[in-house]
Amino acid sequence: MSEHYPRIRVRVECGALMIREAVSITFYMRHSHADVSQAVLRSLDIYRRAIQFQEFSQYSHEAGTAVRLDEAGWERNRRELLDDHSAIIQMYGGAESDYWFHYRGSPIDEPLPWENAEDLICAVRFWLPTEYLEQHGPGRVRELALELGAALPFCSGHAGLAFQCETDIMGTWGEVLKLCFRYPGMEIPDPDLRTSKLGARVRTVNWLTFLGQPVLGEVGGAAGLRARLASPGTTVQELEGERAVVTLGPWPEAGDTERGLVLPAYRELARVLEPWLYQEKLRAALSPEHEVLRWERRFLD
Repeated sequence: MSEHYPRIRVRVECGALMIREAVSITFYMRHSHADVSQAVLRSLDIYRRAIQFQEFSQYSHEAGTAVRLDEAGWERNRRELLDDHSAIIQMYGGAESDYWFHYRGSPIDEPLPWENAEDLICAVRFWLPTEYLEQHGPGRVRELALELGAALPFCSGHAGLAFQCETDIMGTWGEVLKLCFRYPGMEIPDPDLRTSKLGARVRTVNWLTFLGQPVLGEVGGAAGLRARLASPGTTVQELEGERAVVTLGPWPEAGDTERGLVLPAYRELARVLEPWLYQEKLRAALSPEHEVLRWERRFLD
């Protein structure tokens, strides 16, 4: 166990890994898929170079089954990513799918009748095992997150510790609930990347919290945000395109409520961003609504 986070390995009866601790880097873009697909492809190339050829070996087919990622599979995924309308791409690599790329792109300028165009986004997530963090150090992980973000027209994003799992698989959510309130600094990933609901809101507070417009402008820009954050180790860095990244200390922290580690810097940032934080209205298929709300307000209440 690291001093910054626990070692988590939850397995199913057959031995397959259900949940582990990892690093998630996620960006949200309020642009249609056709307008961001080339940028996402560039960010994927940056990610592949950074993981030093820990190549993906599988990808998810339309039916949800894992398929071997050979040369033809790479070409198929590239074509789908560059499709003019939309794309859902998931690719995996490493001994136990330690490296994972997930992108969901929507035609947000052509919403379906039941969708609110203001809430639609495209989203991309990159996973790293904590072994990568330990080998290369948090400075390199932060640098990589900034490189990935620079390639993307994001409006918000976050990077830090997370439960690497698929919460829509039966039994997973219950196991996550046994851990998440003890370790508030670990994000619970969304299987759909919130492409139909998030809009301009901020999904969560994490070790790195990326802010673009309009939220950054509404908090007074990087200078206004910096003036409202006083926790030791917290920094606000201005980025190109009227954007900024807030870094909460030198390492991503899981916290541990059983040891009184409640992450005051995370709580401070959450209070500043509270008017713009996203809250799920209902996720009854996974958990009672009060548990979802309790989780999303863990840094506020």
